[in-house]
Amino acid sequence: MSGAAPVRPPSPFVALRHRNFRLLWGGQLLSNAGTMMQNAAILWHVSLLVEEGQRALALGIVGLVRIVPIIVFSLVGGMVADSIDRRRLMLVTQAGMAVAAVLLAAHAFSGAASLWPVYVLTALSAMFTSFDSPARQSLFPVLVPREHLSNAISLNTIMFQTASVAGPALGGLVIATGGVGWVYAINAVSFGFVIAALLMMRDVPGHGEGRVRGISRAALAEGLGFVFRTPLIRSTMLLDFFATFFASAMALLPIFAQDVLHVGAEGYGLLAAAPSVGAIATSAALVPLIDRIRSRGRVMLWSVAAYGIATAVFGLSRSFWLTFACLALSGAADTVSMVIRNVIRQLHTPDHLRGRMTGVNMMFFMGGPQLGELEAGLVASVWSAPVSVVTGGIACMIATGWIAWRTPDLRRYVHDVTAPPEGVAASAAGTAPPGSG
Repeated sequence: MSGAAPVRPPSPFVALRHRNFRLLWGGQLLSNAGTMMQNAAILWHVSLLVEEGQRALALGIVGLVRIVPIIVFSLVGGMVADSIDRRRLMLVTQAGMAVAAVLLAAHAFSGAASLWPVYVLTALSAMFTSFDSPARQSLFPVLVPREHLSNAISLNTIMFQTASVAGPALGGLVIATGGVGWVYAINAVSFGFVIAALLMMRDVPGHGEGRVRGISRAALAEGLGFVFRTPLIRSTMLLDFFATFFASAMALLPIFAQDVLHVGAEGYGLLAAAPSVGAIATSAALVPLIDRIRSRGRVMLWSVAAYGIATAVFGLSRSFWLTFACLALSGAADTVSMVIRNVIRQLHTPDHLRGRMTGVNMMFFMGGPQLGELEAGLVASVWSAPVSVVTGGIACMIATGWIAWRTPDLRRYVHDVTAPPEGVAASAAGTAPPGSG
């Protein structure tokens, strides 16, 4: 008889046992739903304020006004997140985004036909995001033990995708019944849930020994040097940027809903939620499976290629349900890639560098889709929305193949599924793992 008891697999919700993580997770679920409502409403709002022949370019400019503040402020935001209390920083940024939403609601309720306030307030919200995202992405890994980090990342993905399903779908209904102003107002209220969660946290770990002492060129150089000297992190960021740059078709979705599929605001809301329908199902499957995926590099590359294929077929589709299925498949494929990318980055980045790593990453993972929306709008204004989407999907597949060829480390990256969790291994070696506070 064996004297060793069988090892029970951990619960798929093990990270939610930690109170501080659970609070942040729940608050962000409600807040992100509001943000996704607002993102869909902004595109719809812009499409209503311009003439038909100018809509494609006007929608593409939404991506431009979102990415410019990211480019300008994200590196600074990363350094700030590595130098001050991340929870207090989030309290400021969440309040700032709430104010921007209130001003958008006021503009919409006023009935003004001017477009520039929508662009300006969208840019203001993006500026606060440049500081909020590094703080948030650096905070949540220290709220759970390192051995539960992969589970926390998977649960965060489920939270985000659930909000992405509920947000646009509810947003479409609110737009159809009350108008875009109510969407902005609801989003403003939703930030209060994150603020309440942050205020209710207790005993939040502080920065480790490598804490940045203010904003400086040396701190920036340290963060940039770490990212670009670490092949796995560098290659995942490049893959993220190029794939989403070419295959960012969501900005053109109002045109497909109005002119190609003729489904109105309700259909637009469902199509906007479709990527997250596929993503949330995939996220749920990944929660118990993420630590069992061995060939993580190859799985990630194939998932990005599938994302490009689904995007190209979406551009060719003239059926509502085929379009919905393609968008759902794109969301499923993107989720697999996103979870693996995030696990790689968080496990391979020390806590004192997480803010700066996230700041650099923001320029890739937000720059790709936002600049891609501008590119999609320009191509659509010259040719057509379907041509823009189809060529973008093909270009995504080409970019994926090129990055796979140029980065053999990524192709060969594997996870040892037989090894103990990294936090356990570090403890056994007598070394505190990064992120332990």
